[in-house]
Amino acid sequence: MLLHGFGEDGGIWDNQIKYLKSQFHLIIPDLPGSGQSAMVSGKEDVAMTDYADVVKAILDEEKITECIMLGHSLGGYITLAFAEKYPASLTAFGLVHSSAFADSDEKKIARRKSIEFIKNNGAYQFLKTSIPGLFWSPDGSKPSDPLIAPLIEKGRNFTSEALIQYYQAMIARPDRTEVLKTFDGPILFIIGPHDIAAPFDQSLQQCYLPNISHVHILRNSAHMGMLEEPGKLNEPLLAFLTF
Repeated sequence: MLLHGFGEDGGIWDNQIKYLKSQFHLIIPDLPGSGQSAMVSGKEDVAMTDYADVVKAILDEEKITECIMLGHSLGGYITLAFAEKYPASLTAFGLVHSSAFADSDEKKIARRKSIEFIKNNGAYQFLKTSIPGLFWSPDGSKPSDPLIAPLIEKGRNFTSEALIQYYQAMIARPDRTEVLKTFDGPILFIIGPHDIAAPFDQSLQQCYLPNISHVHILRNSAHMGMLEEPGKLNEPLLAFLTF
């Protein structure tokens, strides 16, 4: 099961789907509030565990009792919440440019500023300004437009309410490093050294916590290795899934 990140939908995994689909049963949902999926409703404060419950309902609907789950960024936070609540449903999981640490005070302030920007300017304008910073270019120039333009265009499909709900859940999420320490199966870490959203040093700190860690660094990636270096991401994914 592949869980996408903030401001994305399941299509972010297209390169990985093409590579893996002949060998695995893949489930790639649009998370609530993204793509074709409605927001979580009926709750004032939506938490990562609420998204994890939605993911569990999908697995139950498909009659799948256990799987390997890989989550990008926000999808990684949800994967950790799922692993904490439903560990028996996972044989392994992976964090792709994601972290088990709670937000720092500085990160919470930055997210709250983003919420205010979204309220004042809308979801599309926010994603238009924030998405380029998730990519890396060696000379510091604007990242490759063919990579970022489709993502920005998909930003028109997001509501402000959905992005704000994600941010509020991210701010409130607890530290889940204990999940890394206690999970019985292997855990994959995909890390980009140029990543601002999931900083390199912090990403490395969590890698020694599990009993079995698979660590892969994408040397020419920031936060979007699925698009920046799809070939170099696909190979460790396959190795992990067949471990």
